Amino acid sequence: MTILDEIIAYKKKEVEERASTHPVKLLEQSLYFKSECVSLKRYIQREDKSGIIAEFKRKSPSKGMINEFADVEKISIGYMQSGASALSVLTDSHFFGGKNEDLTTARKFNFCPILRKDFTVSEYQIIEAKSIGADAILLIAAVLTKEEIKKFTTLAHELGLEVLLEVHSQEELDKYIPEISLVGINNRNLNTFDVDFENSIRLAQQLPPATVKIAESGINSYQNIIELKQHGFDGFLIGENFMKTASPELECKRFIESLNQEINVTA
Repeated sequence: MTILDEIIAYKKKEVEERASTHPVKLLEQSLYFKSECVSLKRYIQREDKSGIIAEFKRKSPSKGMINEFADVEKISIGYMQSGASALSVLTDSHFFGGKNEDLTTARKFNFCPILRKDFTVSEYQIIEAKSIGADAILLIAAVLTKEEIKKFTTLAHELGLEVLLEVHSQEELDKYIPEISLVGINNRNLNTFDVDFENSIRLAQQLPPATVKIAESGINSYQNIIELKQHGFDGFLIGENFMKTASPELECKRFIESLNQEINVTA
């Protein structure tokens, strides 16, 4: 059993238990449930932004604890003040040290798109995402069938949420459906955790031109972004590179300043 298999098995049990204690009717009473979502797609494409989706996470299965006592309010505000296009917040508790309250806190202090980063295996989680203030959800093609992706996307769009479909291989790319306009290509193999930009570039070239392409994982320098931009990527999800530092929001600021300087020099 891979770590991904382990996560999904645990997640299915966790969601079943949560649905029994927090039924859908309760979620629908949330302050955020009827709120209009902020478009992740539009913010990624804004010329005054960096294209960076800055991620808040405390730990990961591969690296262990990254930043145990990170303050979501301080860091999320700092990310957006630094010029990030959007936020990504891990809400998985067991493997990533996150919680739903982290996203709700980020929502309270920021008017920007917020991606709920979790392992979606149930329609319940999509309703839950809307109830905690998310604007977009992640669907991981590696753990879903094409039929599930269609079903989950339909529900998400009915609720006003956007969908980011994550792929890593040709087999996963074959699960793409035209209703999805945001595709994240994970530079890191979730089974081996090796990073391969060339694989991401090859997959991106097969997507429709209008698709907003987002590079995920393994980005540790602004040069990575310059290269990926040349191959049609619009967005760049970065978490660990910021979160492993004492002040993630300041590292994000330095990163984006260096990126902008390079872009201005080469323009």
